[in-house]
Amino acid sequence: MRRKKGRGAEDDTSEIDLTPMLDVVFIMLIFFIVTASFVKESSIDINVPETQENPPPPSDEDDAPILVIITSTNEIWMEGRRVDIRSVRANIERMHAESPTVPVIVKADGKSKAATFVAVADAAREADVYNVSLIAPDRE
Repeated sequence: MRRKKGRGAEDDTSEIDLTPMLDVVFIMLIFFIVTASFVKESSIDINVPETQENPPPPSDEDDAPILVIITSTNEIWMEGRRVDIRSVRANIERMHAESPTVPVIVKADGKSKAATFVAVADAAREADVYNVSLIAPDRE
């Protein structure tokens, strides 16, 4: 005589095997750990010196450095006027022709982008001026 399974009887073959799912989770975990160790962030480390209370005054007006000011909104100022990035090279070439020994000093605001400083430094190098310095802005 055969017995029929009632509603309360459980079938042993209806279990879910979680082993493949755990294998996939562990493989993904290992993958993310290994790839995270190879990710390197690229950045420019800039150590801006502290501002001096009494900087030495320039000895002569002709020996004044070529000053480029970068504001927090990435505007470039030279000789008291706003300058476009495309004309920075021409201005530096003109000022360098007048005083060939003076350096280029870039006074960049802390909120300005590094790309603006790099563009100014590249323009100075294209104008054959390789003495480019970055100084901290004045603190008011």
